[in-house]
Amino acid sequence: MTQAVSRRPLIAAVGSAFIPGVGQALTGPPASGMAVFATAVALLTGCWLLEQTAGIGAGIFAFLLLVLPWWSLQTYEAWLSGVERTPVGLTGAARRAWQRAHDLRFLGILFLITAATDFYIIVVNPTYALTIFCTKPEGLFGILAKAQSPTLHVLIGYGFLRLRRWSYLLYVAYALFGLVNAAVNFGCFGYGRVRTVFVISLVAFTAYVVARRRRFQS
Repeated sequence: MTQAVSRRPLIAAVGSAFIPGVGQALTGPPASGMAVFATAVALLTGCWLLEQTAGIGAGIFAFLLLVLPWWSLQTYEAWLSGVERTPVGLTGAARRAWQRAHDLRFLGILFLITAATDFYIIVVNPTYALTIFCTKPEGLFGILAKAQSPTLHVLIGYGFLRLRRWSYLLYVAYALFGLVNAAVNFGCFGYGRVRTVFVISLVAFTAYVVARRRRFQS
């Protein structure tokens, strides 16, 4: 019996990780699980509609920015409810995640996902070249320019998972480089939707990380 109880948080978290609401239904009233599941359906439908109207890039961006954080939070809430044997609620889970800096660890996971995506793009598109200060470097410098993106994302992601202060400083330097590079490219090529979304999201992302800088440890 004790062993079954000890497995309850894990079962609830795994269930909600695959199907939102399963963990909440196991640890609390079935109605709470249904509400979480309905929210998941609404969010995924919204991403699908955005993809149909604005393109696959917009759909993926919305999923990473809105759906994935919510999905992770409801999984964490299912685990907490299993541990405490009482429903914690998404608000309570969000408060715990904020206090324990799990939001920064989540950003670290996003960096690792981005690193894997960058690496995949480089491998399947050998001719792909980054635009750096209005030029597309070739040869050895071009290879190094492409390799720096997944390499830095891995370092930053690992550091964020461990809440290391060096990863915060590395990120700030990387973000400043990205903003300067984007500004120069704006001057050369003019307005671009992807470039504009990148700058806006980078500014917002950096502002959030800077606001949470005290959670990083030496």
